[in-house]
Amino acid sequence: MLAVFDDDATIAHALAFEAALARAQATEGVISGELARAIVDACTSTAIGAAELAEEAALAGTLAIPLVARLRASLGGDAKNAVHKGATSQDVADTVLMLQARAATALLLTDLDRIVDALGRLAMHHAETPAVGRTLLQDAVPVAFGLRIAHWMVGVADAAERLRRDVEDNARIQLGGAAGTRAGLGGAGLAVASHMAEELGLAASEPWHARRIGIAAIGTSLAIAIGAIGKMARDLALLSQNSVGEAREPAVAGRGGSSAMAHKRNPTGCQIALSAALRAPGLAATLLVGLPQEEERGLGGWQAEGPVLADLFLLAAGAAEAMASVAEALEIDEDAIARNLANAGIGTDIGESAAIVRALVSRHEG
Repeated sequence: MLAVFDDDATIAHALAFEAALARAQATEGVISGELARAIVDACTSTAIGAAELAEEAALAGTLAIPLVARLRASLGGDAKNAVHKGATSQDVADTVLMLQARAATALLLTDLDRIVDALGRLAMHHAETPAVGRTLLQDAVPVAFGLRIAHWMVGVADAAERLRRDVEDNARIQLGGAAGTRAGLGGAGLAVASHMAEELGLAASEPWHARRIGIAAIGTSLAIAIGAIGKMARDLALLSQNSVGEAREPAVAGRGGSSAMAHKRNPTGCQIALSAALRAPGLAATLLVGLPQEEERGLGGWQAEGPVLADLFLLAAGAAEAMASVAEALEIDEDAIARNLANAGIGTDIGESAAIVRALVSRHEG
């Protein structure tokens, strides 16, 4: 996930944008094929290091300005003037971010699916295991232990589907030009954007540079996914307390120990997920606060989105990987479950728990 958002990936995506723009414009006759080939060659052969761009990008306020300047410096004649034709810096930044969001989502969904699959198996295995149900942190009535797990599973599965859908709907090409009118493209702006979208693997779109709802949707879906993982982590941390002992994270050498208390077995996977769940809402709120963009291009709002979205993906990735490993080797102590239930003196009637578990798991499998 770090590699998806690192400087080299960002520069590579920006160069891919410029190459796709040139090819698309040649296809629609906006520039000649000869000029497009020269630009594409420059995009693939010009060595542009992150360190040399960093200071200039910070001064310019955007990566695109020094990057395009280097491309133009490597070209001559008409090709020099054809680079970046009809585009603007925000077009590059937004398209790069959407390419990164798509790649990051593919990585994240792999671990979310691991969690869902592992929890589904556990839920079915314990669909008829009576356990103490707890409401307001107090003993309530019996539930199937698998019912609690099934709710963890569905929470993560629903969050994963929401994220998948939001990325599919909103990971779009951005090509609007200086003020979102696609001026300078000879009336071929829509066709050029469509060609670029197909080449880059994004959805085609009208300009959306001043409408940031799509990025906010992806960010809030990430926060919801982190929260769903956090629900599982919170419950498991409670279940693993010494006084409860019904479930524990898998024992892994070097993990979950204490520097001062050798007897401890700390739920460090839950710790990672819960730390992420504490941070995610504030990051998502930043994206929501940025929605009222000023007129045709905002100042400060959209510029904040890239680092925030990257942080959300990184938090989600850490939480998902940690809890996927936990789910796949979760230790469940049936003796402790039975002992706690007997001590509670609340009987063993789990109602329709087993049927609910089967319905929830079948819903995911369907």
